[in-house]
Formats: sequence, C-alpha cells, structure tokens
Amino acid sequence: MTVKQIFIIAIAFLFFVEKQSYAQEKVIFGRITTFDSIPVMNASIKVYSTKQIVFSDSLGNFSVACNNIDKVKVKANGFNSQKVKLTPLIKFAAINLKLKQGEKNREYAIGYGHVTDRDKLNAVSNLNNKDFDFSNYTNMYDLILGRFASVQIVNNEIIIRGENSINSSSAALIVVDGIASDNSVLNSLSPHQVKSISIIKDGSSAIYGSRGANGVVIIETKRGGD
Repeated sequence: MTVKQIFIIAIAFLFFVEKQSYAQEKVIFGRITTFDSIPVMNASIKVYSTKQIVFSDSLGNFSVACNNIDKVKVKANGFNSQKVKLTPLIKFAAINLKLKQGEKNREYAIGYGHVTDRDKLNAVSNLNNKDFDFSNYTNMYDLILGRFASVQIVNNEIIIRGENSINSSSAALIVVDGIASDNSVLNSLSPHQVKSISIIKDGSSAIYGSRGANGVVIIETKRGGD
C-alpha cells in the first residue's frame, strides 16, 4: 500500500468519525418563555434532522432527541417563530419567544392556550421597531414616555407603578440585552439603536428579585443583520 493510499484511507476514516459524532443522538431539555419569565405551553418544537415534533408542557418545559449538531424550530400562535442552533455543548435550551405586535396576537396566545395567565400577559407592554419608527424620537426618555401609557419620567427616572415614598426610590429596573442597570444607561442609548422595548408592571418582574419591585424596562438593541 502506497503512502498516498494510506493518506486517503486516513482522511476517509476521520471524515466518517466526524460524521458519526455529528449524527450521534442525544436528548435536549429546554424551556419556552415569553417576556423572560412567562411560560409558553403547547409550543411546537420541531427537530430539523428527524422532523420529530414535541410540545412544551404547562410550565414551558420540553425534552426532545436530536443530533449532536442540529437545529430546532419553535412555533406558537401569536408569537414570532424562532430557530435555535444546537451544538454538542448545549444540554439545556432556554428559548424566549417574542409576542407579535397587536391585541389580536395576545388573544391568539391566550385563546390557543399558550399563555394561561391573561392578567400576567396583559401586564406586559411591548413596542417593536418593526411596527413603529423609533428614530422619530431624539432620546429614550421621550420614546418611552410617548408610547407607554401610565409611565412617568421623574428626575430622569422611569416610574412605572407610581412613586412609593419620599425616602425610597420608585425607579424601574432597566435591563439592556439581558444586563441589569439603572436609568443612567438610557443617556447613552439612542432610539435608532433599539430593536424592542418591553415594560413589565406586575409580579412577573419577580424574576429580577427585589430590584424589579418597581417594574422592569427590558430593552433589546439591534445586532448585526437587524
């Protein structure tokens, strides 16, 4: 056997091993939510490689068999569908679906049984730059004040639930791209950089602990390709 033949066999063997490792089946666990904390039940999770479809339970949890390297597509009425890439390192997939704009989509989400707590869903207000031109505003304070009912701006602080007392702060927690901050971050953000804004008014903010007691403003900024 020549050196060239040995080399070709070695390459073929490595390709076969790599292909087998990609195709090796494993079980992925995950949870489907919306607005970071509200469970989404009966959402469909479709595996690209096997075409298998499973559905999330009443807590938004699911498990499904897939390849080491794979993709899943998550769909639920009233929400934007989402594709998720799975790598060998991923054991748990936390997937946060975005609710489509409009009251009709909230009714779809509730009517199809994806969200059972109407009050909790309605306590969250959302604004997306696909439905409204954020560049019409010169700063974040004017954008938030102009588009969200009952929200106040007091001394450059976002007040969602009204002022609690003279001594303690009533300012809402600001979360930008998953990172908790205070109202000062709004000074460095321009409305044209923002993709979406969500305001949580009720107990759903408990996921953020005591810092979310006065409500939470969740801001998602534009990424490459947005």
